[in-house]
Amino acid sequence: MLNIKKIENISKKIIKSVSNEKLLPFYKKVQAQKKSDGSLITQADIEVQKLIKSELYSHFPEFDFFAEELTEEEHSQFFANNHSGYWCLDPIDGTSNFASTLPYFSISLALIINGETVMGLVYDPMRDECFSAIKDQGAKLNGEPIKRLDAPKELSECIAIIDFKRLNTELSVKLVTDLPYRSQRSFGSVALDWCWLAMGRGQLYLHGKQMLWDYAAGLLIATEAGCVSCTLDDEVIFQESLIPRQIVASINNDLQKQWVKFVF
Repeated sequence: MLNIKKIENISKKIIKSVSNEKLLPFYKKVQAQKKSDGSLITQADIEVQKLIKSELYSHFPEFDFFAEELTEEEHSQFFANNHSGYWCLDPIDGTSNFASTLPYFSISLALIINGETVMGLVYDPMRDECFSAIKDQGAKLNGEPIKRLDAPKELSECIAIIDFKRLNTELSVKLVTDLPYRSQRSFGSVALDWCWLAMGRGQLYLHGKQMLWDYAAGLLIATEAGCVSCTLDDEVIFQESLIPRQIVASINNDLQKQWVKFVF
């Protein structure tokens, strides 16, 4: 039987070590390049992914490896094969922020076994905040259970984390004209967005396009912290595929009912 707690502890050490060795030394010293899909990549993305992959394999050779910066061919072939267990990594979630020296980015790592995420880690090196969760065991920040203040009762009292870039025009216009929330923010790292929702740093969340490596770890952390979520099609978010997901989430079920009613 797998000792998920032991796996989590080793994974944390790997992520923090790689962050110090390969990520932070590039900060303010690297330029981004465009990939074929228009997103950005830096040498830091490549180096971080390479080293984390190597370290994970050295400790856990039984697990396969899936990550954002694999080739298009590797992406397309991965889910054509059966995988009882695999790592899902985003080496730098928030590459645009990282390349622009905006201090909001993270390393996101999830362990997926038999079709479900059993462990998630999101590390923010700028604040030395390591968010973690093991399925059915709650969410933690730096090893301590996440605690937050009581949530607002109404949408009008909430801060919403919203990425307008990938929402359809009709919904975007509705959000800025009807203003259902008190205030809105957009930060640029999906994994950290989920963790900040878990912490209560925002109470509502809306995002138009997330890949598996974007949300796998953060979704588990937020869910284990009591957050509620679905897609814009009112489906379960997690899906082992390359199909992007549109996200609607809230800090609790009462707010989610109000948020979904407004958004849908």
